[in-house]
Amino acid sequence: MKKILGFLASLMFFFAAPGWALEMLSTQSMEAPRTYKIEVLQVTDIGPYREALNGFLKTLRDNGIKEGENLVVNRMIIDFDVENSGFWDRLSLLGRIRDEANRIASARPDLALTIGTPATKYARRILELGKIPTVFTAVANPLDAGATSLSDAGTGATGSTLHIDMANSMKMFKQIFPSVTRIGMVHTDDENGVTHVQAARESGVPFGVTVTSQEVNKRDNIVPSLKTLYNDGRGVQLFAVPLDTYYAMRKFEPTNDLSDFAIERNIPIVAFALTPVPGAVLYVGADFGVVGGLAGKQAIKILKQRKIADTLPILKQETPSVFLDPKRVAALKVQLPQSILDKKTVRPDGLWEVVAE
Repeated sequence: MKKILGFLASLMFFFAAPGWALEMLSTQSMEAPRTYKIEVLQVTDIGPYREALNGFLKTLRDNGIKEGENLVVNRMIIDFDVENSGFWDRLSLLGRIRDEANRIASARPDLALTIGTPATKYARRILELGKIPTVFTAVANPLDAGATSLSDAGTGATGSTLHIDMANSMKMFKQIFPSVTRIGMVHTDDENGVTHVQAARESGVPFGVTVTSQEVNKRDNIVPSLKTLYNDGRGVQLFAVPLDTYYAMRKFEPTNDLSDFAIERNIPIVAFALTPVPGAVLYVGADFGVVGGLAGKQAIKILKQRKIADTLPILKQETPSVFLDPKRVAALKVQLPQSILDKKTVRPDGLWEVVAE
């Protein structure tokens, strides 16, 4: 009888307990220590992708999720020869991405991180069907990766994009080169490169800038296209580098050839992507590390706050990062506005960082 009365008393206490007590109990149970498992999928291993992953993991560390303590990361890099690939190679790549996506779905991680457009585009549907929350990063145009808009990733996913309003980049460019009206850009059929060049072309119009481009094969030498665009001084006044994997091929051969060609003719180079370009005077664009960190913010909401990926918007770097090479500024005798000089800070690598207006 005493046991029965004790049980009834406990039951009455439970139902009579104030709401805050039950809420505290629920919160404590939700925040019980656990180990998170994340699967990372990407095609090729390039420096910018590593920067994005490092930014992602740093955000997780800053929020108490650390490898070696309460986080296990399994990273799968699918090797792919972008330069020498043909139709059948690309078809095989699609199959490999889907095989890895099926493996990830079977592994049941807490979250999948896809880096780059190909991995995101071809893995997301399988991950969605497997009910694996997906976060992507280092995607130039979310629409090319299956998103419904630049801010809505669609079902089962969220993430961060390298997409920055090119008008902001063009505005900064015109502050430094007010007299330049003709820009030349060389690109391949790389989805990011094509998108970047088109955005530059459209954004240049309000600023009185005409963008002329040449599309090349990934195996092609860049110099003939540079000569066509330059036209012995009668063509473009400046070369701009888009976000295109072509420039990293053959140990950065296209990048180095562009630099040699431009330096010999005293032509400025602007990089609309924050990747090293010898001879570039201006870098303006999204920072892979920052963008990776934004993906980490969404991952934290999914892992710790139990948010559904569908409810989270795609994040982007609101203003471009802007760097200047003081050596090239001096060599080209560029007269920088005092407003830019007043705001510059010197980075560890010697470049000047300025605030985009």
